[in-house]
Amino acid sequence: MCQECGCSKPGPYQVGDRRVDSHAHTLPDGTVIMHSHDHGHGQDHHHHDHGHEHPRQILNLNTGILNANDRLAEQNRGAFRALGLLVLNIASSPGAGKTALLTKTLNELKGRLRAGVIVGDLATDNDAARLRTTGAPVVQIATGTLCHLEAGMVAEAMSQLDLRALDLLIIENVGNLVCPASFDLGEAVRVVLLSVTEGEDKPLKYPPMFHSADVVIVTKTDMTAAAGFDRELALKNIRQASPGAKIFELSARTGDGVKAWCDHLVALKTGTVPKS
Repeated sequence: MCQECGCSKPGPYQVGDRRVDSHAHTLPDGTVIMHSHDHGHGQDHHHHDHGHEHPRQILNLNTGILNANDRLAEQNRGAFRALGLLVLNIASSPGAGKTALLTKTLNELKGRLRAGVIVGDLATDNDAARLRTTGAPVVQIATGTLCHLEAGMVAEAMSQLDLRALDLLIIENVGNLVCPASFDLGEAVRVVLLSVTEGEDKPLKYPPMFHSADVVIVTKTDMTAAAGFDRELALKNIRQASPGAKIFELSARTGDGVKAWCDHLVALKTGTVPKS
């Protein structure tokens, strides 16, 4: 995960039209590492021997790398709850159909829920442009080199949306089934997609992501036969990795199953069904 491999060191990233600069000397948990630099003043400094040595002190700073993110996520969650806003964090591997599903979902929900979207990608605003065709407000986060969204990025994007005018906020995470599992964004519901073209064993290969899911959606079901997808085996693996998750099977291209998914979102918003 990011806390082990070190990829959670964000450089500059883009939220809508705004560039956000992170500082290289600040760890993700908020710890600031101070370095001594030779500034090259071009002057000869004299070192005096005072007859004693200063003892060397070693400080072991062992703070959880996710602490700062978790604190920000709780702040996000508090803001969402105060507004009565239902928030989804949608994750999948690249190409599983997140944007296609969200486009279909936003159109299906018109007149039922007022929805907005925060989109995360390493680069381009292609997905945001597709989603804006639905008329929904959309903010793009271009993460640069970072393979996931973090709670601070979502907080920046929130400031560019009129959240009081929304019932539902959908966060489309960066396409990745590894690192997003570790980063709470303040969502109420975590949704993970599995397309029939990815194979039935994906839930077993990426257990943290699927285990953290409240909802698992099997996408591209119109391609089941062509992909040679074993539906029963896939459902068995999903239930093994995500025993408490609600499962939907749908095709964004044909629309099959999309209404049931959208009905579930309306029920979540109105409080008529549990989140799991």
